[in-house]
Amino acid sequence: MLNRYPLWKYLLILLVLVVGVLYALPNLYPADPAVQISGASGSDTVTATDMKQARAALDDAGIGVQSSSLDNNTGLIRLRDGDKQLQARDVISDALGQDFVAALNLADSTPGWLRAIGAQPMKLGLDLRGGVHFLLQVDMDAALQQRLDVNASAMRETLRNERIRYRDNQVEDRSIRFTFASEEDLEQAEQLFRQQYDNFNFEQSQQGRAQTLTMSLTQQAVSDIQDYAVNQNLTTLRNRVNELGVSEPLVQRQGPSRIVVELPGIQDTAEAKRVVGATANLEFRLEAAGDTPAEEQESFRFRNDSSRSAALQKDVIITGDRVSSASTSFDQNGRPQVNINLDGAGGSKMTRISRDNIGRNMAVLYIQHKSRTRTVMEDGEQVEQRDTYTTRRIISLATIQSTLGNQFRITGLDSPTEARELSLLLRSGSLAAPIYFAQERTIGPSLGQQNIDRGIMSVLVGAALLLVFMVIRYKAFGLIANAALTINLTLLIAAMSLLGATLTLPGIAGIVLTLGMAVDANVLIYERIREELRGRASVQQAIHNGYDRAFTSILDANITTLLVAVILFSIGSGPVKGFAVTLSLGIITSVFTGVFVSRAITNLTIGGKPLKKLWI
Repeated sequence: MLNRYPLWKYLLILLVLVVGVLYALPNLYPADPAVQISGASGSDTVTATDMKQARAALDDAGIGVQSSSLDNNTGLIRLRDGDKQLQARDVISDALGQDFVAALNLADSTPGWLRAIGAQPMKLGLDLRGGVHFLLQVDMDAALQQRLDVNASAMRETLRNERIRYRDNQVEDRSIRFTFASEEDLEQAEQLFRQQYDNFNFEQSQQGRAQTLTMSLTQQAVSDIQDYAVNQNLTTLRNRVNELGVSEPLVQRQGPSRIVVELPGIQDTAEAKRVVGATANLEFRLEAAGDTPAEEQESFRFRNDSSRSAALQKDVIITGDRVSSASTSFDQNGRPQVNINLDGAGGSKMTRISRDNIGRNMAVLYIQHKSRTRTVMEDGEQVEQRDTYTTRRIISLATIQSTLGNQFRITGLDSPTEARELSLLLRSGSLAAPIYFAQERTIGPSLGQQNIDRGIMSVLVGAALLLVFMVIRYKAFGLIANAALTINLTLLIAAMSLLGATLTLPGIAGIVLTLGMAVDANVLIYERIREELRGRASVQQAIHNGYDRAFTSILDANITTLLVAVILFSIGSGPVKGFAVTLSLGIITSVFTGVFVSRAITNLTIGGKPLKKLWI
């Protein structure tokens, strides 16, 4: 019989609709405005007493609190009124003091029974949810300097192992310079270095009796080091942001030396800087021995006790980028420690150095690159000038008790929280070069809500116009098309929620476009049915031919559009990708609802009935 589906096909379509409704439902529960409370540093934790103090301060200020919770030393206070969010943050900050950071947040309000089946609302992008946008500048000169310092350290070790004496060693102007007492020592050193370092240009010179060997980086080496620095920093920042649990962050390269970081849902710039601001590196060095020459050692203070200091050798054993993984545990005395795993090259060098220095102290040096902005006068105008500086502090100084391999531990930490922070820093990777905040921008929750309201309004207006047009144009079949259009929108939202896609303003534009394209399939089908009726076909035969013969055209048109969407996603930036995602999913749901769902509705309502006239 014409226009009848088998039972299994109806059941399959019904199952898809039920699943779509379930996974679209969480989007009806908007996130609650909230204030998140965390410690200003790794050693500061939030307690139940602090939460009571914060709630009491909010009550005194007349700010309604919906609920509060404490999880993993982080407090969350949900508010009744989103307009009071900024005021609540300031009240909590004043009440708890500088040892705590109060940051604006949006807390998920999805019912537990939906979360139990994995149903979550769509993630919102920075332009809809609000948050912070950072433009980070990678210090290319420092990247080159760090690489030269590492190479110079390795060269000095090579000369000592080969018993080749040198007078002086300097690193400057993208080059390494060694001064020797004799030409014979210079020739031996150059021969060794040429075998090990093919990224340098070598030049000999003579000043009096001193023989100087200058090794300058080639232009290709400079480009490779700078490119590696940006890519390594990009990976490190992604790891750190992901491990810190920021929802749907964006970390991507912009140009040759800049990185963009966007953190949706975070409204406090200071808090966001603390999340991504661990722009530090680690160095493992031996403590200077009593016979270490003064020019080969440096003195550093301890991070947690500035009154203490220790002299370390200039030579770096390894840096933090050689750490492949790190975890926290406790030693036999119940004190926190960090367990380290090194990569192959780092493990080999650590084994060699530790084997020859059992009984000596090894320090972990925490290097942090910072910047401060000051206003200066230039040509009678006030301009902002950024000054960069670096702090170096010892976080651990322990005795090498046995030969260390690619696994060892760092002890001497003050608290489990500090151990977790250090393990996170090591696990996520160290920066290959310092980075500085070149630009920062905050998108407030009110602007994000305004974008959401306008986006929803655009979807509603577009859908309403389509619904009215289809009813006027195609009568009863227009109602079927409208039902399919509503189901299409539901399935699109469910698919984006289920896949964890991020909705942005361009994504909303993609939804609006999808709605317009969704009715194209029905228009093709219904116009084909009209042609069949004009050709004297029976009602049921016209419906059957209309759906069957229009399907090829519908498929061809949507495949070409889908290919364009895939290309946009593969080569586009963030906003373009958001548009491409919604467009791609919308094409798939449009074909499903426009062809199969609408035909199922048609079959159930008029399929197989002896109709002599069709209102279309």
